[in-house]
Amino acid sequence: MGTPGERYQVVVHVDAPVLADPDQPGQCVLEGGAHVSAETSRRLACDASRVVMRHDPDGHIIEVGARTRTIPPALRRALHHRDRGCRFPGCGLPPGEGHHIRHWAQGGPTTLSNLALLCRRHHRAVHEEGFHLDRQPDGALQFRRPDGRPLPDVPPPVAVPADPVQALRAWHDTQGLQLHARTACPHWRGERLDLGWAIDVLHPLATQGAGSRR
Repeated sequence: MGTPGERYQVVVHVDAPVLADPDQPGQCVLEGGAHVSAETSRRLACDASRVVMRHDPDGHIIEVGARTRTIPPALRRALHHRDRGCRFPGCGLPPGEGHHIRHWAQGGPTTLSNLALLCRRHHRAVHEEGFHLDRQPDGALQFRRPDGRPLPDVPPPVAVPADPVQALRAWHDTQGLQLHARTACPHWRGERLDLGWAIDVLHPLATQGAGSRR
């Protein structure tokens, strides 16, 4: 058993050139041999443990490095404290996965300024569904749709008054609304539908609407 944060493990073998550039040739395979996409490998490598293995020209392993965390524990705590949840507009779900804005395989540093917290769903969206994430010069995050259009920020939720019932009643008073227990009750008393009257009212309206569509 591992720590609570490592209850399962997925092993992916990825060639270094593929991590740096998904268009480069190379392998991206699971331990059992199943192939995965380059962007899936890059997403998993964003926030995972990694072991660097070097091979000779014949493919034999000549060196195996120590297992290290892509994002050290102290930096992860700082990231969670700063972001509090997924930074994708409108999400905010905690906890999340650390995302390298510029991937470490492309020279991006593993620093707080180059990291953002994303939930699994939106981490996949950024890597494999065409969404883009950049940090602006003022430090703000800018999300863009796959077609390049900016994804607008979601306004913060409206503050809830300490006594919402009393606040609602006060607003009703300013609007001249007098609500009571029977306000929403219909005036219908169970009598039969006057079908002729209903047709006389609705048929001209329906005919007028059909004429305007023509």
